Amino acid sequence: MEPTTRTQYDNLYVQDGDVRYAAMNAILAQTEHPVDWAYEVWDDLLTHLQDKNNHVRTIAAQVLCNLAKSDPEQRMLTDFAALLAATKDEKFVTARHTLQALWKVGTVGPAQQARVVEGLAKRFTECLAEKNGTLIRYDIMQDLKQLYDVVQDETVREQALALIAREQDEKYRKKYASVWKVRKPGIVPATPSTPGAT
Repeated sequence: MEPTTRTQYDNLYVQDGDVRYAAMNAILAQTEHPVDWAYEVWDDLLTHLQDKNNHVRTIAAQVLCNLAKSDPEQRMLTDFAALLAATKDEKFVTARHTLQALWKVGTVGPAQQARVVEGLAKRFTECLAEKNGTLIRYDIMQDLKQLYDVVQDETVREQALALIAREQDEKYRKKYASVWKVRKPGIVPATPSTPGAT
């Protein structure tokens, strides 16, 4: 890791919020593309998912999601469980930022995609009993849509529509379906390449 990057990384954990925020933006920008220093910080980031400071937990989760593309050893297949657990963080803002970044992991390859879709489907089911369950479900739909937009795998779309069809409340079923531009939620539309698709 270059000295400038090391300083930016170390600044992710300082008390000064402005310095920490600037460092986060710099590291997230770098990790939008593969980097060769992912494993220098990987375990440290996993540890910081449990940090007492929720801002640090949020940063650690977002950086880990970005680093999935820099993971030739496919550690994420094992460590994804820690990220998924972070979507239940006691601070909802941390849980939500983590959830909104998970789709990036699924763009790396088929195994990662399967892990993300499976994890999001599980969260969709269990979150209904949580305080912000409907908002979490909406974020999950956004996650799946962003993943689909990148990988263009119809199984992702089909899973999302199947989850929407399980929503009992028509109001929320329509809201989740709006992410996918589905006019009649509960009816799986034709694929975009099929004439008459919605």
